[in-house]
Amino acid sequence: MVENFFFFAPVSEKEARLKNALVLAFLGDTVWDLLVRGKLLSSMASVNTLHREAVTKVNAGAQALALERILPCLSPSEAEIVRRGQNTHNKHNAPKNQDPKDYHKATGLEALLGYLYLTGQHSRILELFDISVSIP
Repeated sequence: MVENFFFFAPVSEKEARLKNALVLAFLGDTVWDLLVRGKLLSSMASVNTLHREAVTKVNAGAQALALERILPCLSPSEAEIVRRGQNTHNKHNAPKNQDPKDYHKATGLEALLGYLYLTGQHSRILELFDISVSIP
């Protein structure tokens, strides 16, 4: 199913590393959102309930917690992508309603997901997602 779900032709790891960390995070944010929403579909909840639950999982605080859960499982190269993502915010601030530390961590997680998606490491994305979230 994973191969049928992701429609993007993978790029080399070298090419993906050349991408700006915010570009990786831009893509990774969508990957995270899609994974959370897909996981929530296993419940029989109403659309309104699904949306409210998604909002609790797709935000900087929840993503920062998810990153903390997966950090011990990351390879050195994956941890480097996370570090790049976290350190990329020197020119702008976190949104007013977000803790800046959580925002930086969330961007690190998103950058990693964007990198893994670009390089076609879809099984790794799912493995890390399963470790990082607990959605009933």
